[in-house]
Parts: sequence; structure tokens; C-alpha cells
Amino acid sequence: MTYMEEMSKKGFLRKSQKDYSLAFKLHVIDQVEKGLLTYKQAQVKYGIQGRSTVLVWLRKHGQLDWKSKAAMKEKQPPRSRIHELEARIKRLEQEKKILNRAIDIADEQFGTNIRKKYLPLSQAAFKPKGQGEPPESN
Repeated sequence: MTYMEEMSKKGFLRKSQKDYSLAFKLHVIDQVEKGLLTYKQAQVKYGIQGRSTVLVWLRKHGQLDWKSKAAMKEKQPPRSRIHELEARIKRLEQEKKILNRAIDIADEQFGTNIRKKYLPLSQAAFKPKGQGEPPESN
């Protein structure tokens, strides 16, 4: 089976640029911006002939910044960026637990109260100016 026969079976035929409706363009843009397809995969899947046609649509109608000079290979789809950030959050939460446990162990072994000693100092450091001491009355 040829590529064109396979694509026509799936309901996707190659079209000329003038045939693309705004709804179709927005659908393709949505697929790419959600990270379901790369712009090249969308081009193949929907039989879009021009090599930069989808990029032009993304720059014109897309919600993300597609105008930057960074190469497309370097850009991550939003879905993979979200997964990366979620993994980073999980790792940082684990590090926080480890550090808190280390403080607890240090407090037990050395008889200190690290949190009690330094928490008021750190809070005072972040108070806005003028809210430290009550005003003196004469």
C-alpha cells in the first residue's frame, strides 16, 4: 500500500495551502502545544506539504512563544517540561525531608534546638522595615 493510499484510508490527504481552514490549523497547533506531536510529526500525520507551514501557524496562532531564536530541537514540549518540573519538585521534597531529619538527629545527639534558635532570627531578617520594635513613647 502506498503512502497516499494509507493516508487517504485514515482520512488525511495532502492539501494545498489554501485548503487549510482556521479550525484545522488550530487543531494542529493544539496537538503540538499540548506535546502530543512535534511540529514535524503533525506535518506528516496530517499530510501538510510545506516544511515550515506548521511553524508559521504556531507563530501566528499559537499560545506559546514560537518566535524565539532557540532551535526547535532544544525546545521541549510543555508536557515533557511539566514532567521534568514534577520530578524536580519530588527530588527537592525528598532533600527537604533528609535535611529535616538531619536537624532532628543533630538536636537529639547534641542537645540543641536548631529550629527554635534560628527560626526567630530568620523571621526577623525578613520583616519589612519599620515592623521590628514597637515605637517608643515619651
